[in-house]
Amino acid sequence: MHRLPGLDLLRAIAIVWVMLFHSYIVGGLGPDFAWLSRYGWAGVDIFFVLSGFLIGGQVLRPLQRGERLAFGEFYTRRAWRIVPAFAVVLAAYVWFPACREAPGMQPWWQFATFSMNLLIDYGSNQAFSHAWSLCVEEHFYLVFPLLAWWLTRRPSMRKFAGVCVGVMVLGIVLRSAVWLHDAAIDPPRNWFIEDIYYPTWMRLDGLLLGIVLAALRVYRPLLWTRWQTYANAALAGGVVVTGVAFWLFRERAGLLGNAIGWPVLSFGFALLVFAGADRRSPIGRWRVPGAGWLAAVSYSLYLSHKIAFHLVQVTFGAALQGHAALAFATYAAAVLLLGAALHYLVERPCLRLRERRSPQAPAALETMAS
Repeated sequence: MHRLPGLDLLRAIAIVWVMLFHSYIVGGLGPDFAWLSRYGWAGVDIFFVLSGFLIGGQVLRPLQRGERLAFGEFYTRRAWRIVPAFAVVLAAYVWFPACREAPGMQPWWQFATFSMNLLIDYGSNQAFSHAWSLCVEEHFYLVFPLLAWWLTRRPSMRKFAGVCVGVMVLGIVLRSAVWLHDAAIDPPRNWFIEDIYYPTWMRLDGLLLGIVLAALRVYRPLLWTRWQTYANAALAGGVVVTGVAFWLFRERAGLLGNAIGWPVLSFGFALLVFAGADRRSPIGRWRVPGAGWLAAVSYSLYLSHKIAFHLVQVTFGAALQGHAALAFATYAAAVLLLGAALHYLVERPCLRLRERRSPQAPAALETMAS
């Protein structure tokens, strides 16, 4: 399988960052290392940009060649990729409440239908709540192929740009309006999470910027190649823009960040993904030991890491208090072991079954999202 080290590195950073952020459920990393996890929620947005880029390429490539889009094959491949490991973890949460990092949990059918992010009562049901981002991804998988097919029936750069600008502006307007409304009435619930942070229509910026990259690569390959000569500048620009976004999000639930912070953050990450897709950039040619493995098992780690945190806490939490280094190593080992078990025992065998059923592989770059 042909892989790009730069995108593997970004995926590895994203999953580690998310897990560090979620360490708050076991007391966090302590004041000396809180800076490592403060913006860890942004790892999800790296995944969104990567998904938009990689899945966007899978969908747009046959359309660019004038071929019919095999909707059934696309949805079936996505199901084989997503559902088996997710079903195992969901069953553990439903059937074994002792695995839950929080007592309350939304009804199982909301997870099974990927509607949990739209219906959650976050104040009462926080267990497995990180599945909200998977719900966003599933909605993207469902809608984007249809939208891409419609847009490419009569290809028009003006129409594509109009849709992209419209989605981004609509997101800014919706988030701003909801924030101002909820802040004014201050309902007795976590309205930031339920009304702004989790709903799919509020979180399209990263996916959109990834799709823009995919469209550029597929429909303007010469321009893509020419611009890739500036990958180092894109990398530097991505770091700067991401820093600006974090400044906007210095108050994470504030109006400024949630109005314009998401498109700025997504643009910064899109620049990093663009740089990572070129083997001549520093991150594109740098094979960091372990990054490829973390990227490969990132989905299983994402699904299971809170279970690992919780089980270590209830089993060894008291003994680990006051031993920061040992605690970090124990939690990390448990997360990696459980994630690896899920990957090698469930996720990978199901992917092999999928390939036996449908052996044709996507284009080289897109195999990382397959």
